[in-house]
Amino acid sequence: MGDTLTKKELIDIGGRPLLWHVLRIFSAHGHQHFNLALGHLGDQVRRYFLEYETMSRDVTLTLGQPVDQQTAAKVTFGKRPDHAPWHITMVDTGLKTEKAARIAKLRPYLQDAERFFVAYGEAVSDIDLAGLMAFHRAHGKLATVTGIQVNFQYGVIDSADDGRVTGFQEKPILPYWINGGFMIFEREVLDMLTDGAEALHLENDILPQLAQDNQLMLYKHEGYWQSMKTLKDALELKKTWEESALWKVW
Repeated sequence: MGDTLTKKELIDIGGRPLLWHVLRIFSAHGHQHFNLALGHLGDQVRRYFLEYETMSRDVTLTLGQPVDQQTAAKVTFGKRPDHAPWHITMVDTGLKTEKAARIAKLRPYLQDAERFFVAYGEAVSDIDLAGLMAFHRAHGKLATVTGIQVNFQYGVIDSADDGRVTGFQEKPILPYWINGGFMIFEREVLDMLTDGAEALHLENDILPQLAQDNQLMLYKHEGYWQSMKTLKDALELKKTWEESALWKVW
């Protein structure tokens, strides 16, 4: 049954999969090289990008050519997509591999990278990536994680000891910062990632270790951010895109 599902990063938002929106955010800030760590349902991601040109552009086919003139159908593409050319490497990193271990498996494709972004394919934001990079370069630590604050899902009641209600707040912003993705790692972080250790966690192992070593900084983003974890999130993203497209920075 699981194989019939659509990978959540490919859920349609305004005619494009959510992952496309994430890449489009980076592309708008001048970043055109992407390494995708594929796992469960990774074949769907491969298929989408392998068919991207024919599904995103006008296509003219020349069919029925005589064998001595044409051995295969001729394909001519029309207008280009509205973004700079993307260079996408799709890497099979295993079905049950944890996030940090997936990054480790991308090492061969990060040989020339002094530093690199790490992002989740399920969260969009109007984040200023240039500001994030400037913050990271200024503090000189090995890693930066973008923190965001979210609203509590319920209304909060303030009351006196006798039960008298003194205030009511509808879904207040929680006073905590959570990991919103959009991270930057210096190349040295790769040395912390052990190849072959599929159980190596990003949130449970690597980020806590960086914090303990005083090598992790928090970039506070107070603008729009939304991830897709549930059907409710998907509906909210669709609605937001239709009404205001708050993460559309291109």
